[in-house]
Amino acid sequence: MKVHVGGLPYSLTEEEFAEFFSQAGEVKSAIIIRDKFNNNRSKGFGFVEFETEDAVNAAINDLSGKELGGRTIVVNKAMEKKEGDRRDGGFNRGGGDRRGSYGGGRDNRGGNRDSGFRSFRER
Repeated sequence: MKVHVGGLPYSLTEEEFAEFFSQAGEVKSAIIIRDKFNNNRSKGFGFVEFETEDAVNAAINDLSGKELGGRTIVVNKAMEKKEGDRRDGGFNRGGGDRRGSYGGGRDNRGGNRDSGFRSFRER
Protein backbone atom coordinates (compact mmCIF):
# COMPACT_ATOMS: atom_id res chain seq x y z
CA MET A 1 0.00 0.00 0.00
CA LYS A 2 1.43 3.33 -1.13
CA VAL A 3 0.98 6.99 -0.37
CA HIS A 4 1.74 9.90 -2.67
CA VAL A 5 3.65 12.73 -1.01
CA GLY A 6 3.74 16.21 -2.53
CA GLY A 7 5.58 19.37 -1.52
CA LEU A 8 8.91 17.68 -0.86
CA PRO A 9 12.03 19.84 -0.54
CA TYR A 10 14.33 19.42 -3.54
CA SER A 11 17.33 18.67 -1.34
CA LEU A 12 15.68 15.73 0.47
CA THR A 13 17.38 12.32 0.13
CA GLU A 14 15.49 9.05 -0.09
CA GLU A 15 17.03 7.96 3.22
CA GLU A 16 15.68 11.09 4.96
CA PHE A 17 12.35 10.57 3.23
CA ALA A 18 12.05 6.98 4.47
CA GLU A 19 13.21 7.94 7.96
CA PHE A 20 10.59 10.69 8.27
CA PHE A 21 7.77 8.32 7.25
CA SER A 22 8.97 5.50 9.50
CA GLN A 23 7.17 7.27 12.36
CA ALA A 24 3.87 6.15 10.73
CA GLY A 25 4.90 2.50 10.39
CA GLU A 26 7.32 0.12 8.72
CA VAL A 27 8.44 1.57 5.39
CA LYS A 28 8.80 -0.98 2.59
CA SER A 29 10.19 1.54 0.08
CA ALA A 30 10.50 5.30 -0.39
CA ILE A 31 11.07 6.81 -3.82
CA ILE A 32 11.54 10.46 -4.77
CA ILE A 33 10.58 11.11 -8.40
CA ARG A 34 13.40 12.80 -10.29
CA ASP A 35 13.58 14.70 -13.58
CA LYS A 36 15.98 12.81 -15.83
CA PHE A 37 16.18 15.79 -18.19
CA ASN A 38 17.13 18.33 -15.50
CA ASN A 39 20.27 16.94 -13.84
CA ASN A 40 18.24 14.28 -12.00
CA ARG A 41 16.69 17.01 -9.82
CA SER A 42 13.77 16.10 -7.56
CA LYS A 43 10.34 16.92 -8.96
CA GLY A 44 9.10 17.64 -5.44
CA PHE A 45 6.99 14.54 -4.96
CA GLY A 46 7.42 10.88 -4.21
CA PHE A 47 5.86 7.63 -3.03
CA VAL A 48 6.17 5.69 0.20
CA GLU A 49 5.13 2.05 0.39
CA PHE A 50 4.14 0.63 3.75
CA GLU A 51 3.70 -2.91 5.04
CA THR A 52 0.20 -2.33 6.50
CA GLU A 53 -2.96 -0.38 5.80
CA ASP A 54 -2.76 1.03 9.34
CA ALA A 55 0.60 2.62 8.52
CA VAL A 56 -0.89 4.17 5.36
CA ASN A 57 -3.76 5.68 7.36
CA ALA A 58 -1.35 6.92 10.06
CA ALA A 59 0.82 8.62 7.42
CA ILE A 60 -2.19 10.33 5.83
CA ASN A 61 -3.76 11.42 9.12
CA ASP A 62 -0.64 12.29 11.13
CA LEU A 63 1.92 13.50 8.61
CA SER A 64 -0.08 15.40 5.99
CA GLY A 65 0.32 19.11 6.68
CA LYS A 66 3.55 18.61 8.63
CA GLU A 67 6.76 20.42 7.78
CA LEU A 68 9.64 18.49 6.23
CA GLY A 69 12.83 20.33 5.33
CA GLY A 70 11.12 23.70 5.55
CA ARG A 71 8.17 22.77 3.31
CA THR A 72 4.65 21.66 4.17
CA ILE A 73 3.95 18.23 2.71
CA VAL A 74 0.68 16.74 1.49
CA VAL A 75 0.06 13.01 1.91
CA ASN A 76 -2.65 11.13 0.01
CA LYS A 77 -3.37 7.51 -0.77
CA ALA A 78 -1.70 6.63 -4.07
CA MET A 79 -3.86 5.46 -6.94
CA GLU A 80 -2.98 2.00 -8.19
CA LYS A 81 -1.50 2.11 -11.67
CA LYS A 82 -3.69 0.12 -14.04
CA GLU A 83 -2.18 -2.06 -16.71
CA GLY A 84 -1.92 -0.10 -19.95
CA ASP A 85 -2.27 3.31 -18.26
CA ARG A 86 1.22 4.36 -19.24
CA ARG A 87 1.56 7.44 -21.40
CA ASP A 88 3.64 7.19 -24.52
CA GLY A 89 6.07 9.93 -23.45
CA GLY A 90 6.19 11.51 -26.90
CA PHE A 91 4.72 14.74 -28.13
CA ASN A 92 1.61 13.04 -29.49
CA ARG A 93 -0.34 11.99 -26.42
CA GLY A 94 -3.31 10.76 -28.41
CA GLY A 95 -6.68 12.41 -28.59
CA GLY A 96 -8.32 12.07 -31.96
CA ASP A 97 -7.92 14.09 -35.12
CA ARG A 98 -5.78 17.08 -34.21
CA ARG A 99 -4.72 18.97 -37.25
CA GLY A 100 -2.01 21.56 -37.07
CA SER A 101 -2.51 25.25 -37.70
CA TYR A 102 -1.58 24.75 -41.36
CA GLY A 103 -4.37 23.17 -43.29
CA GLY A 104 -6.59 25.90 -44.59
CA GLY A 105 -9.32 25.32 -42.01
CA ARG A 106 -10.56 22.10 -43.53
CA ASP A 107 -13.24 20.19 -41.77
CA ASN A 108 -12.77 16.59 -40.68
CA ARG A 109 -14.28 15.26 -43.90
CA GLY A 110 -11.29 16.50 -45.89
CA GLY A 111 -13.30 18.89 -48.04
CA ASN A 112 -12.35 22.36 -49.13
CA ARG A 113 -12.78 25.01 -46.45
CA ASP A 114 -15.19 26.88 -48.72
CA SER A 115 -17.22 23.79 -49.63
CA GLY A 116 -20.48 25.21 -48.27
CA PHE A 117 -20.25 28.56 -50.05
CA ARG A 118 -20.74 29.66 -53.64
CA SER A 119 -18.34 32.06 -55.23
CA PHE A 120 -19.33 35.50 -56.47
CA ARG A 121 -19.18 34.28 -60.06
CA GLU A 122 -21.69 31.49 -59.45
CA ARG A 123 -24.36 33.81 -58.00
